[in-house]
Amino acid sequence: MLQLKNLSMYHLKDLTELINDLSVAINPGDKVAIMGDEGTGKSTLLRYLNDDNEIHRFVSVKGDYVNHFKKVVYLPQMLPLELEEYTINDFIYKDEDPNLMRYDLLYKIAGDVAFPQDKIHSNQRMNTLSGGEKIKIQLVKMLMQDPDLLLLDEPTNDLDIQTIHWLENFIKNSSLTIVFVSHDETLLTKAATKVIHLELLQNRKTPRSTVANLPYKEYIEQREKSFEHQMTVAKDQREGYQKQMDKHRQIEQRVHHELQKAGDAGSGRLLKKKMASIKATGKRFEREKNNFEEIPITSDPILIKFSNVQPVISNKTLIHWKDKKIQIGNQKLVGGIDLYIQTGQKVGIVGANGVGKTTLLYEIWQELKNREDIKVGYMPQNYTENVNLEQTPVEFMTQTGGKEERTQIMTYLGSLRYTVEEMHHNLRQLSGGQLAKLWLAKLDIIGANVLLLDEPTRNFSPLSQPELIELFQNFEGSIISVSHDRNYLNHVCSQIYQLTADSISLI
Repeated sequence: MLQLKNLSMYHLKDLTELINDLSVAINPGDKVAIMGDEGTGKSTLLRYLNDDNEIHRFVSVKGDYVNHFKKVVYLPQMLPLELEEYTINDFIYKDEDPNLMRYDLLYKIAGDVAFPQDKIHSNQRMNTLSGGEKIKIQLVKMLMQDPDLLLLDEPTNDLDIQTIHWLENFIKNSSLTIVFVSHDETLLTKAATKVIHLELLQNRKTPRSTVANLPYKEYIEQREKSFEHQMTVAKDQREGYQKQMDKHRQIEQRVHHELQKAGDAGSGRLLKKKMASIKATGKRFEREKNNFEEIPITSDPILIKFSNVQPVISNKTLIHWKDKKIQIGNQKLVGGIDLYIQTGQKVGIVGANGVGKTTLLYEIWQELKNREDIKVGYMPQNYTENVNLEQTPVEFMTQTGGKEERTQIMTYLGSLRYTVEEMHHNLRQLSGGQLAKLWLAKLDIIGANVLLLDEPTRNFSPLSQPELIELFQNFEGSIISVSHDRNYLNHVCSQIYQLTADSISLI
């Protein structure tokens, strides 16, 4: 069992509270989903459960932590930089005794996650793998260690759809205890048996931590019903109070008027007593008001609107390739690509991990970025790619450097729930969700009418997903995107291309 009691976390730089008074018991076999909006401390909590001392550089922790699990393994949201230069072979054998290696299990797990077995002992460097391949090889190594507790941070990020299906079934059916952070509502619905919900709510000085011993879907339904009931009670109380106070003020005004007109001392004394009684009643009403049901507060929406989109002529050719070859250096990834995309279309690109989807999208970016008849915005899979990590969010968004622009940017970031302190953090201190919002906001600021998006939904919480889907549905320009998000593909993309090692075709 793992137990947290009265856990609170404070950000040392901002002096703000991330998590307040969280108590939870995680029992053998539990499948626990940690959910919440961007920047609520989900990844920090997972790292704390992994006994990661590095988090104490930026957070102060109070509370009790007891862990009786024998072997804890952790999948980070991004592969640590120090491991990027490892070869796949060295990564697999890191901290392992080759003489004790169970090769039958190694190859079985690699097959389960669809990682090519001929790559396992190769000298290919980790930093040359696709995002999905990095997750797969980490899962292989983790499961080889015979753990009894798995900590997974956004495990479906970048995985192809086939492996996502495998992961859903693995988490659901495994006897292991698994705690995971995820934005994938399908995974949450199928696998989670318990929920830890972290919230930073508008007008609340302290965050709220909710623990529900319920499957995800039941928790959401219960939460919505509770919200509706609390809202109804709170509304009725306030409407009743308003009617009561309106009547009370009318009586008070009438007695006050009679008191002013009173001609003799006797009637004046009686009216004064009556006025004192009326005022006492008014104070009693005010005291009763303090016990009213609170109006329930939900998390703010992300408030990106793409309001600066520059109009572009419909049905204009964006990409027209015939037998296009794509390669990295001298390594051919895909050959024989025929692709025709016009303005106004919303296109999804799917395919197995490592087939070259990200490279394809980057090639499209290289072809379109200098065109003057369109305004192209590119959101990479790796948010820190070719970015100065010492920049602040304000500096990242800045185009001209003027004071008016700076004010507009800070107002915009505030609407995205960035605190003033977070606006002046450097980018390396931000969570994946905060960086994702920042990239989308920048695409809005520059007025892009053609969006090239690599896994655009992967770091947004499930509660943000409906608004995010609507945002892309209503986008008035063109979208070309790589995605494994089934909900996004179904509701946003009018055309979906399947990329293979040999070609690309509509499905």
